[in-house]
Amino acid sequence: MRIVITGASGNVGTALLRRLAGDHELVGLCRRPPRGGAPYGAADWHALDLAAPGALDVLRPIVRGADAVVHLAWGFQPSRDVAYLDRVGIDGTRAVVDAVQAEDVPHLVHMSSVGAYSPGGHARVTEEWPTEGISSLAYSREKVAAERILDEREQHGPHRTVIARMRPGLIVQRDAGSALLRYGLPAFVPSGLLRHVPLLPVDRDLVVPIVHTDDVADAFARVLEQRATGPFNLAADPPVTRDLIAEVLGARAVHVPRGLLRAVAALAWQVGIQPLDPGWIDLAFAVPLLDAGRARRVLGWTPSTDARTALAQVVGGMADGASTGSSALRPRTVAAELAALVRRGNIATRLLP
Repeated sequence: MRIVITGASGNVGTALLRRLAGDHELVGLCRRPPRGGAPYGAADWHALDLAAPGALDVLRPIVRGADAVVHLAWGFQPSRDVAYLDRVGIDGTRAVVDAVQAEDVPHLVHMSSVGAYSPGGHARVTEEWPTEGISSLAYSREKVAAERILDEREQHGPHRTVIARMRPGLIVQRDAGSALLRYGLPAFVPSGLLRHVPLLPVDRDLVVPIVHTDDVADAFARVLEQRATGPFNLAADPPVTRDLIAEVLGARAVHVPRGLLRAVAALAWQVGIQPLDPGWIDLAFAVPLLDAGRARRVLGWTPSTDARTALAQVVGGMADGASTGSSALRPRTVAAELAALVRRGNIATRLLP
């Protein structure tokens, strides 16, 4: 198959290239294409910012003749420029859908998220759970808006294109360690400090679904091979609790109410000390757990890595500064982050994090 992948240099895109390399003709789209090396050499690359004017005109000739388009591209930073994040997540998704339908691409596989779901407590929900998200985080609002775009096209658009929606929990792998720290920690904090965390001050009610990136890539590959449609939850067991995180870190868990955590995070974000939108704390305590039974039944998918192992791998990757050869997953060092802070400003405000 000829498969076009937006956001192909990121966390999931890198794993999907590893999974599909050698079996298909791969076309990768991202803002800063990698210069080569495994697995990036497996794709033919095009530079594209989906937030830029004219993205649809650029996309159409690239997707023309494709057997499938996988839409992974998304924005997590700059968290202070919500208008830009909206252009990437909402307008970018609309451009991808328009290009796919205009060029009669038969299959679109869209990366949605557990963040699109309405709050669900600790219940395991199926794909029928409402997708209204939470209002306090741009990421969640944008994932919901993308779902509505797909709803409208499935109901009223041409039916030559069939659509699958992937709704994973938090997606982690060792190689994403540097990227996750870059998005979530101040530039002056060295990654090695994660090996020496004495206390984990988090509300005891935290429970989140996670899944290894390679298992997400495997699910995407199965959807592509079967031309499967509809939504698919993806998560591994066990659900990740505060105490499990503390165990992996080798830290002692201390109960701090979520309201206090959010207040501290919001203050630090407002004054520019840390780059993470405090709405992520709201999302962490709102997301439901995921019933992945449909993926098991329809795709024959089973996660090969349990959640504890996946968590331990990504924590180890963070501490070691794990990375790849793509700009999205490049190495993180305090020196490089401070230099970028001086030259280009805070990651929460600059367009190329």
